[in-house]
Amino acid sequence: MSTQPSSCMRLYRPGEALVRETRPLPAAGPGQVLLEVRACGVCRTDLHLIDGELPHPRLPVVPGHEIVGVVLACGEGVSYATGTRLGVPWLGYTCGRCEFCLSGRENLCDQAAFTGYQIDGGYAQHAVADARYCFELPDTLDDAHTAPLLCAGLIGYRSWRMAGDARHIGIYGFGAAAHLVTQVAIAKGQDVYAFTRPGDLAAQQFALQLGARWAGSSEKSAPVPLDAAIIFAPVGSLVPAALRAVRKGGTVICGGIHMSDIPSLPYSLLWGERTIRSVANLTRQDGIEFLALAAKIGIQPSVELFTLDRANEALARVRAGTLSGAAVLIP
Repeated sequence: MSTQPSSCMRLYRPGEALVRETRPLPAAGPGQVLLEVRACGVCRTDLHLIDGELPHPRLPVVPGHEIVGVVLACGEGVSYATGTRLGVPWLGYTCGRCEFCLSGRENLCDQAAFTGYQIDGGYAQHAVADARYCFELPDTLDDAHTAPLLCAGLIGYRSWRMAGDARHIGIYGFGAAAHLVTQVAIAKGQDVYAFTRPGDLAAQQFALQLGARWAGSSEKSAPVPLDAAIIFAPVGSLVPAALRAVRKGGTVICGGIHMSDIPSLPYSLLWGERTIRSVANLTRQDGIEFLALAAKIGIQPSVELFTLDRANEALARVRAGTLSGAAVLIP
């Protein structure tokens, strides 16, 4: 391992602030790449990790799983050219042998490991990643604007795919993922109805600027019966609200990794062949498809930039919901 210094932000205990540290430059092992991090998005999942809502993290850990970096070195068996720009997503490892991996559902692998959770992530100047789980990135966006695509965009895309050919789509929680999937849905000719926390006029205006048909409080009724609803806010009480909003045969998709408990609800809300689905992680195929689509339709992420040592501030802004779009760290 090199003695060259490399800065990172580490979590030692859930509920505490990240600590800035200097560590030796990590080394790429077999099958890995060493990246110089150019940008790393700040995801709500990072908050769930830091707040202790995700079980069994590897501590201490460097969070961050929306990484854009360039290759500095390759481990044995990897042949990326130095300087190749790669993206590193949440899914960082799967076994490749189980029934899920062999059936195109590697996102459900019981042996999976995740970037910034069990694997040190991108809140750092450098990161090491399994080369098999990195994406070569289109050159249509710069580093900062590409970073949110690697989780907010991917989870939004997987959620949107579950909505099928829905004509009217409701989105509950209008943050990083929502503002990206809204652009996908509108490019595909679908109508988007944005539901925000009560009084969040800024988020409602942002949704309308992106082309949403309607935006309002999650306490309000949808202006039309919805064919599908996607919930990004980690609020379990939104599930029965969304079920009330979708027509018979409609689907409610829960797009987050963590959600507060879903309250009891009358069977009549589910009756009529309505369905509730969850989105678990992502697959590499999701990444290939979504990054190509993002380049094709010209997705434009809205980002606010923070230096690495302001990571705790960026996380606080995400928690408070005071960002339009995504926070991105620039080491």
